[in-house]
Amino acid sequence: MQTVGVRTTQNVFIEYPVASVGDRILAHLADRLILVLYSVAIIAILLSVELEIRYLWFVLLAVPWLFYNLAFEIIMNGQTPGKRILKLQVVRLNGTSPTVGDYILRWIFSFVDFYILSGAIAVVIIAMGGNGQRLGDIIAGTTVIKQVGQREIASNEIFVPVDETHIPTFSQVVDLNDNDIELIQRALAANREQGNSQPVILITEKIKALLGIESDMPPVKFLYTIVKDYTNLTTGRENG
Repeated sequence: MQTVGVRTTQNVFIEYPVASVGDRILAHLADRLILVLYSVAIIAILLSVELEIRYLWFVLLAVPWLFYNLAFEIIMNGQTPGKRILKLQVVRLNGTSPTVGDYILRWIFSFVDFYILSGAIAVVIIAMGGNGQRLGDIIAGTTVIKQVGQREIASNEIFVPVDETHIPTFSQVVDLNDNDIELIQRALAANREQGNSQPVILITEKIKALLGIESDMPPVKFLYTIVKDYTNLTTGRENG
């Protein structure tokens, strides 16, 4: 399965699978259904007030259909309502958030992808490519990921049994917080489940720099130790 490493605000990459053609079609249909329902409601309102101002009809009906995807992807960080329902998101291939210019390129070429041959071009290009990209994605350097398999991890969840006899190695861990531990856990999960060691290496260096730690421990062992130390010291502090 093709995956893309998405960069978090802490500069750690979390792997997400590229969205399937089926999911993207369902998201597209969901967005179209929203637009149809909106249009029906607007037409009913305009007819009820017997409004005959043509430009207002155009603004309220045509403009939303034209700019729906572009506006929502910019406002909702790479998602439309349909994409959010299907847990899809537009990202750059390097895992960073697209720029407004990237969204505009995707939107411009969507007229080729979706309105020539009723979307067949987009389906064929996505199916043939290795990164889940339609033509607009290829031009913009983006793809669409599926936000799955990345559940929230509580700070007291660790991947090895809690050892009550554990003696903390790094007392500096008390300067960390639950969000830091969550990121460490996700990095360890990526390494264990996907064989992706990059998050572990990156976050190890960040933790060492943040806490002023010098250690020759291998990155995985170092992070496990940090999590166990944090659990031991913070649990003791809370119980005290």
